[in-house]
Amino acid sequence: MNKLFCVTILFLIGFGLNSIKAQEEKITYPVDKDTQLISYQEVIQQPGTADELYIRAIEWLNSYYKNPADVCRVRNRESGVIEIGHRFEIHNEVDGARLIAEIVRYNLKLEFKPGRYRYTISDLERKQASRYPVERWLDKSDPTYSPKFEDYLRQMDGQIKELIASLKEGMQPPVIKVEEKW
Repeated sequence: MNKLFCVTILFLIGFGLNSIKAQEEKITYPVDKDTQLISYQEVIQQPGTADELYIRAIEWLNSYYKNPADVCRVRNRESGVIEIGHRFEIHNEVDGARLIAEIVRYNLKLEFKPGRYRYTISDLERKQASRYPVERWLDKSDPTYSPKFEDYLRQMDGQIKELIASLKEGMQPPVIKVEEKW
């Protein structure tokens, strides 16, 4: 009887810790209030003219993407706008193998003003024959909902945050080394 009681208590404690851990790991996604779609947007204060920031962004774009000419839809230096359409993979782990489960398309818009730039990552959608916005992965009442969508959203968020970190690093002013003459 005591062993059964102890096992039950240990089980309940373990279950409680797992549910607390699950609540801590819950990610909130930036949903636009007007469109109700996931959209990452931020204005970054960065020294430089709009043209200097535009050039840095082009340099970042050329180093980040394998085929920059293919992904870049708009390069307008006069208006200070760059628009990119690209995609990334979402994976499933099956028997220790990492398999492609989904492909997510996104749009990245960069806008430049003196001393600042803004990025907007939007129009996230699952690649398939018809339009399938990834926000459907958030809807647990959808008949096509699957628990694996939580992992897909987590992977998507991670990849977008890596993209943003790379962009911010690429937009830093170049470090000018001055050699000391003896």
